[in-house]
Amino acid sequence: MILSRAKPALPISQERSHSGKKSQSDKVASQFEEFLVKRDYTGAVILLEFKKPPVQEHNAALWMAYCYFHRGDYKNALETYEQLYKQKAEVKHLPLNIACCYFYLGMYEEAQETLLQAPASDLKTRLNFHISHKLKDETSLLESHQNLQDMLEDQLSLAAIHYLRAHYQEAIDIYKKLLLQNRDNIALNVYVALCYYKLDYYDVSQEVLGLYLNKYPDSVIATNLKACNTFRLYNGTAAENELRTIVDQTANVGFGYDLLRHNLVVFRDGEDAMQVFPGLVDVVPEARLNFVIHHLRNDDIKEAYELLKDVQPAVPQEYILKGVVNAALGQEINSEEHIKTAEECFHLVGSSSSECDTIHGRQCMAAAFFLSGQFEDVLVYLTSIKSYLHSDDTFNFNFAQAKTACNQFKEAEESFLLIQDPKIKNEYAYISNLARCYTMNKKPQEAWDLYMRMDNSSDSFNLLLQIGNECYKMGEFFYAAKAFDMLDRLDPNPEFWEGKRGAIVGIFQGVVAKQLSVDMLSDILQLLRGSKMSQADNIAKIIRKWAKDQRFTIS
Repeated sequence: MILSRAKPALPISQERSHSGKKSQSDKVASQFEEFLVKRDYTGAVILLEFKKPPVQEHNAALWMAYCYFHRGDYKNALETYEQLYKQKAEVKHLPLNIACCYFYLGMYEEAQETLLQAPASDLKTRLNFHISHKLKDETSLLESHQNLQDMLEDQLSLAAIHYLRAHYQEAIDIYKKLLLQNRDNIALNVYVALCYYKLDYYDVSQEVLGLYLNKYPDSVIATNLKACNTFRLYNGTAAENELRTIVDQTANVGFGYDLLRHNLVVFRDGEDAMQVFPGLVDVVPEARLNFVIHHLRNDDIKEAYELLKDVQPAVPQEYILKGVVNAALGQEINSEEHIKTAEECFHLVGSSSSECDTIHGRQCMAAAFFLSGQFEDVLVYLTSIKSYLHSDDTFNFNFAQAKTACNQFKEAEESFLLIQDPKIKNEYAYISNLARCYTMNKKPQEAWDLYMRMDNSSDSFNLLLQIGNECYKMGEFFYAAKAFDMLDRLDPNPEFWEGKRGAIVGIFQGVVAKQLSVDMLSDILQLLRGSKMSQADNIAKIIRKWAKDQRFTIS
């Protein structure tokens, strides 16, 4: 749906010279019409400015505004319409055209106010329908909906609202019905392809899109959609190559230029995001969301939150992103309120009829249960989609954490070791959970190695404490003794000495019972020498006496 008149009130051809031979003016008019047929609105604007086709002054202004509008230059179109309205207010449809410009500039309240001056018409009804959706005025939306007729333009508007509300199958049903009635209107295939793209049917979208691109290979919207499908199916480089034919012709890109700039940043994995996205946040709908993702990737969680905090989610992607941002911020600042918000967002998506059986929907439900600590339920949902995401690092990280929380340490260890992303592998959650798996799977040496690779920090201290306690619990007394000895050196504390003492006695018992090697006695004597506690000497004397009685030589 193009929210403007199909053409101004008076065609140029009606004002031509009626002589048998074409005048210079006729040639200019013919050239102007040729630009319009080719949809070269930039060329048409230049012709209007410099060669001035033979039309009345107000008609020239109408044509200029028409070309500006269709080129996507809504600001200049608005200024031209408003100037003409001041001079010649009786020109038909001016308030309606001005309202259309306001709408495309995102000035919905101004568009609604201006539309009150316009007489009743089918276009006014459709524009009211779209404005009501943008202003979230459900009462007005319903009234406009009831006024729609069974005609092409009205049904296109209805399908557009379904699309904007993420009701993609409903939109497809309308488009397909219209295609049966209007087989020559092949632009409908572009709308169908857009819906299939949103439903993640990229191959189908590409196939449907080809019907239109075969006839209009220079279409900005269709070529951009083809590039987006290519990005999903292959990679950013292949997608960028699809755009070259129109990006290199900047003059003909017009209204789609901002969209192309935005998508090129996405295809290039965020390159130039800080230069491009800020100016497009309120222009391209996806720009705000992708800017949030860019901040999340760079750990600018508070910046991401600021961009989303006033956004009321309307579609699953917005709910998911708001959930991710609130979960990240809640964990960073230890805010139960943000965690609760995230949990609600994920649960809404995961339980919705349209998303509950999709991969994203099940991931969301798993995330909601994860945040509420219901890890058995997390595993139910993640297991159901594991075959689709077996090589996804984020999935494996979440799956492994849930397995660890459910004491399924063998499977958890396997999932942790599948992860390749260095950023995840350097996170304390990864290291501490993997260390727990190693300890519980009787691999204390690997857990100790994880600690040895860490820098001195509060995290390394916490990991050491974890290893000490869990090795003690599992009867891995040698590594428990090493951990508590290190803790005792870092922070002399009676509890650490007690842990160390208990672990050393446990080792000694193992040696006496011939379950451990006598060689380990040298190691524990070494640990005792470094202790300032008086009990250490008594324990050392007992060990040496036993070794002497057994005729073992220890250092």
